[in-house]
Amino acid sequence: MSELRDRIVEAFEDREKLKQPAYRAAVEEAIAGLDDGTLRIAEPPAEGDGDWIVHAWLKQAVLLYFAVRGMERMVVGPLEFYDKIPLKKHLDRQGVRVVPPGVARYGSHLEPTAILMPGYVNIGARVGAGTMVDTWATVGSCAQIGKHVHLSGGVGIGGVLEPPGARPVIVEDGAFVGSRAIVVEGVRVGREAVLGANVVLTASTVIVDVRGSEPVELRGYVPPRAVVIPGTRPKKFPAGEFHVPCALIIGERKPSTDQKTSLNEALRDFGVAV
Repeated sequence: MSELRDRIVEAFEDREKLKQPAYRAAVEEAIAGLDDGTLRIAEPPAEGDGDWIVHAWLKQAVLLYFAVRGMERMVVGPLEFYDKIPLKKHLDRQGVRVVPPGVARYGSHLEPTAILMPGYVNIGARVGAGTMVDTWATVGSCAQIGKHVHLSGGVGIGGVLEPPGARPVIVEDGAFVGSRAIVVEGVRVGREAVLGANVVLTASTVIVDVRGSEPVELRGYVPPRAVVIPGTRPKKFPAGEFHVPCALIIGERKPSTDQKTSLNEALRDFGVAV
C-alpha cells in the first residue's frame, strides 16, 4: 500500500511519469480498489465523534484516472454514452440493486443491499449497506454515504475532488435526507440526523441550533440525530435589510424508537416536509 501511495503522489506531482507503465498501473490499481471497496476516500473515526480521515492520495488517483483514460463509446441496450469512465459491472455478484436508468460509475462502491433508483453515483463515492439512493438523487465524487441512509428524490450530494486534502461530503449511518435537499462542499451530516425537504447546506451555510434558550451557530456540521429544516434570518445590506437562507436545528430524533418509526415521528412532531 505504501508503494502504491508513493507512486500516485509522484505521478500527481509529475504527470510525465504517467507515460511509464508502472505509474499507470498504480492509478488503475487504486481505482480498482475504490470500485471493489477495499479502498475508500475517507474513513470514519475509530471511535466517538472524531474527525474522518481523508486519504488525499486516493483523490489524486481519481484525478489521474481522468488523465490516463481515453474517450470511448459505450452502448447499454438502446442507450449510448461517450465518456472516459466505464460503468460498474457485475452488480448481481455484489448484491446491489440498480433500477434502470440508475447509473453508478466505475470507481464508486455500493455495499451489498444498497439500492440505486434512477439516480447517479460518481467515481470515488461510497454508498453503505441498506442505503436507498432514490429517484434523481445524485451522489457526487468521493462522497461518503453511510449505512441505512435514505437520500430522497432529487437530493443533491455534492462532489469534492479538489483540493485533494479537502473533506468530501459525509452523510453518516441512519441519516434521512428529505426531497430536493442539497449537501455540498464537505459538509458532514451526523448519524441518524434528519434533513427536511429543500434544506441547503454548504460550507458557509449558517446552521442555527434553536433547541435551547439561546441560538447556537454551526457551520459545515449537523450533529447526530438533529432534525433540520430550512430557515431564513435578517441581514443588513447597503440597500436595506433582507432575509438570507440558513438552516435551523429544531429538535432531535427520539432514541426510544427504532429508525423507521423515529424518522416518521420526527417529521410529524416538528412538521418537517419530505
